[in-house]
Amino acid sequence: MAAAALILPAVPVTPPDYHRIISDRLRIPDDKSLPVPVGLLACQRQHSRDPLLREISTTVVSCNAHKKEQTQTSNKKKKSSATQEKLFEVILHDTVLFPEGGGQPSDIGLIRSASGEEYQVTEVKRRGGHAIHFVKPKHDQVVGLEVGSHVIAALGEDGYMRRLDHMCMHTSQHLLSALLETELNLPTLSWALTSYPTPSYVELTRSITLEEIAQIQAKAHRLAYEGRKVRVEVEPLDSENHPGVATLEGGRTVGKALPSDYTGGIKRTVIIDGVDKNPCCGTHLPSLHNLQLFILPQTESLARGNTNTSRLFFLCGPRLHAHLATSHALLTDVAGILSCGTPAVPARVSQVIEERRRVDKRAEELEFELARIVAEGLLGEMNNSGDPAFVKHYHRTDDSARALGFLQSIASAFITGSPAQAKYALVLTSSPVEKRSTSVTTVLALGSDDERTKTMGDALKTQLGVKGGGRGVRWSGKWIGVWREGKEGAIVEEILKTTQKTD
Repeated sequence: MAAAALILPAVPVTPPDYHRIISDRLRIPDDKSLPVPVGLLACQRQHSRDPLLREISTTVVSCNAHKKEQTQTSNKKKKSSATQEKLFEVILHDTVLFPEGGGQPSDIGLIRSASGEEYQVTEVKRRGGHAIHFVKPKHDQVVGLEVGSHVIAALGEDGYMRRLDHMCMHTSQHLLSALLETELNLPTLSWALTSYPTPSYVELTRSITLEEIAQIQAKAHRLAYEGRKVRVEVEPLDSENHPGVATLEGGRTVGKALPSDYTGGIKRTVIIDGVDKNPCCGTHLPSLHNLQLFILPQTESLARGNTNTSRLFFLCGPRLHAHLATSHALLTDVAGILSCGTPAVPARVSQVIEERRRVDKRAEELEFELARIVAEGLLGEMNNSGDPAFVKHYHRTDDSARALGFLQSIASAFITGSPAQAKYALVLTSSPVEKRSTSVTTVLALGSDDERTKTMGDALKTQLGVKGGGRGVRWSGKWIGVWREGKEGAIVEEILKTTQKTD
């Protein structure tokens, strides 16, 4: 029997009534020498039957070299790589490239001259009511982009995928914030459209339970299955939303006012039928059909002053696909390493962790037992030496995860077993098996009195370059490099002999 393929609907086709101008006082400028204000741009109107208008024929209104900005630190000036690159600022009569705003990053794309020369658009920013395209020149020139020139502004393939991602995430955020507010009376303080492919998030006034997440997720799925329409209404800017109205961070509940520097004269409202009505300048899908919003069942708590907030993460569209593919690949790899099926991975990981705990505990017990044996050997040498002050350098080559702890155990056992009047100076060292220039050798100096230990510590610092410190009869530190008994070990022996001569 042949396998049946499940074909999911593509991005919804933009209906003719997606973009509505609801005022007789507002119209799109016909004069090609004037720029269309932000709020009425082609990328915001979606006037084509294509769900994403990829390119548009337009006219150059302004083209000037970008003035580089210099940043200055406390002691010297530094230029970022972005400011070092020569760019041109281009204003077009109309554009399909969205300027950064409303929490949504700008589009990237290209401008193609009448002769076919293509120039990369690295960023689009809003300045007042105008969209400024930052264009990379060729040989320090942008031939064909002179004022009045006819050009094509296009997203390109990379720009299209970026736009699709941003549209999915932005429409999802509107839906998610609306449901959180209507279903749970939980306002959104702000939101972040993070870099692809990481999850975006909304910041909330409190944490949210798994049951509440499931409730919102189910409601979002139901609205997506119904295919609720999304449309945009534009009208002249009135006094209620005039620039200068107080606003906080960009977000659904606190971000109702327009930016203070906006001068485009357009009030733009994004509407999800029967769900939400919210001022927004961003780009959105024309329908919730097949939106694929997925809320991650976890939150991240934040403490800001006297208030506590939380972040709720979500995915949609291309990011959701990437997340599923990556998560599946990681889970499959882990299952292969653990030699079990994917459903058994959590139990198998718990088993491995428990086994590791038992092994670590047993290793600590054996290290303690070995430390006692080493200390007994050193005590035997001291008792048989006949010297008024016993000195000894004991070195180990070991990959122990707790090298200092092992040396401390030796020192403790030695102190416990040594006679009260004994005089001694010990240096215990431990180096890893693999010798590299970055290898760390652990050093522990032990003296029968504080002064003797301090003398050894100071000498280890000055003569060997050991970094460390101590208190009382113990001094510990670290030495970086390849430890050689014939060189570093010999220096330690000389230091010990010096302490012996002082007795």
